[in-house]
Amino acid sequence: MTAQPQTAAVEYGYLHPTFVYFDDLDSMGMVHNARYAIMVERALTTFWHQRGYTRVNGVPTHPDTVVAVVEYSISYKVPVIGPGDIFIHLWVDRIGTTSVTYGFRAVSADRAVVHAEGHRVHIRLDEETLQKAPWAEETRAIYESLRPT
Repeated sequence: MTAQPQTAAVEYGYLHPTFVYFDDLDSMGMVHNARYAIMVERALTTFWHQRGYTRVNGVPTHPDTVVAVVEYSISYKVPVIGPGDIFIHLWVDRIGTTSVTYGFRAVSADRAVVHAEGHRVHIRLDEETLQKAPWAEETRAIYESLRPT
């Protein structure tokens, strides 16, 4: 196995290194379409975990960790062929009172090739009622840090 690509600076957002494994591939040796969603999920989980937004023993460490995905769209551009290093680039396109729209793309290790791109919409839920709830100010500030300038 090769080493994870080094985290590189991006103009905006968050760049998450990941490795494509053999079991991520379909019968043609390309990353299976469903695996991109998992890679985006893992990048988001890592980003928020690094900022203290996680669950410990099933209990949220922050109320804003209680979210639901309400929309997901992806366009496949250039297949990833075989195992190797890639990056998931995440950013925030829109912040609403109770929702956030992430943009993302899967890019080659040298960032020259966009393999897939899309967006994902989360809504913040109240843990007890499961109704929409507004983001905390500290969470909104984190979202703002991911926006293109």
